[in-house]
Amino acid sequence: MAGKEFGTIGLVHSGETYEVTTLRSEIYRDDSRKPVVTFSDSIDEDLSRRDFTVNSMALKVPTTRDATPEMIDPYGGLIDLAGQRLRTPLDAHVSFGDDPLRMLRLFRFMSTIGFIPDEGAIDAVVEMKERLGIISAERIRAELDKLLTGEHVVVALTALVESGLANEFIPELPALAVEQDPLHKHKDVLAHTIAVVGSTNPRLRLRLAALLHDIGKPETREFGAGGVSFHHHEVVGARMARKRMKQLRYPKDLTEEVSQLVFLHMRPHTYKMGWTDSAVRRYVRDAGPLLEDLNELVRCDVTTRNKRRARTISNRIDDLEERIADLREREELDRLRPPIDGNDVMEYLGLSPSREVGTIMRMLLEKRIEDGPYSQEDAYAFLDEWREARRSSVAD
Repeated sequence: MAGKEFGTIGLVHSGETYEVTTLRSEIYRDDSRKPVVTFSDSIDEDLSRRDFTVNSMALKVPTTRDATPEMIDPYGGLIDLAGQRLRTPLDAHVSFGDDPLRMLRLFRFMSTIGFIPDEGAIDAVVEMKERLGIISAERIRAELDKLLTGEHVVVALTALVESGLANEFIPELPALAVEQDPLHKHKDVLAHTIAVVGSTNPRLRLRLAALLHDIGKPETREFGAGGVSFHHHEVVGARMARKRMKQLRYPKDLTEEVSQLVFLHMRPHTYKMGWTDSAVRRYVRDAGPLLEDLNELVRCDVTTRNKRRARTISNRIDDLEERIADLREREELDRLRPPIDGNDVMEYLGLSPSREVGTIMRMLLEKRIEDGPYSQEDAYAFLDEWREARRSSVAD
């Protein structure tokens, strides 16, 4: 919180912005999302209201050139820093009560710097997790983003779910604790999901897609003679991902991109008999700028201990990427479009702007995908065929 009313102002020096703040604390009341700011003249009291002891230290700046700076560390922050421990300066119930977002920040620091939480802090999260409900979605989202892109994300996500805190803002995640294949004792969907997240590069869009790629499985799980199945979980999951990201106030563009990655992540598995040129074009067209992330998500989605199956799937993706590279050398693959546009269609057929023109353009694009590049002459010949077919249907 910045501004004079919060006791904080910004200072710009040599292009860098610094915060200059008074001694203060921020406390959230039980029924409010806005903190109450109180001011103090005690540095120890100010430091006691910080999130963790490693952030509850200060340096007293000397007033003379020959004096030595004095470390102010009333809560043992240096010891915890050396021991890589996350501990609150006051009782964890008090610290988390002051700002419930600190409960999520605990797991964020686990992910980003690899520190281990104090047992008392975890116990407090378990007991106070519902208090996260007073925190705005935007603040929760910001902490989640940092958690997801951390180096130790697997440990952090596992602890987050075990504490029960995940259920307060992304309940679809703990709901994944269902077996994928009880007969063969494969890891449950939750363990698989966390493993996939940890296997991907730490790009936010990709890790969000990894986190949400299987959230449709609990809703689509069925048991049959062949075992458990999750038919169309990617379709259901894309819808669920979009809904959850909207609730967490993610930008619309990012929401749609992640939802599309969830929707497409099973697509490569449908081409077990090999990739035709038209199949490659359709895949690239549907993935668009998400192609690199989609291919990585599909690769990382293989967490089976069956080495033969893992190798088969990996070879399938290798083949797909080789086919894409080969087709790119022979044609314009990343901007699939017909050789004529809507204006050409209207002029040639004497049509006005209408849905009919849009339908014709989609047919021309479909021809491009199925047959590959074709000339303007071929396009106009196609329009002649379309016009003749329409005349025949009207005559009938």
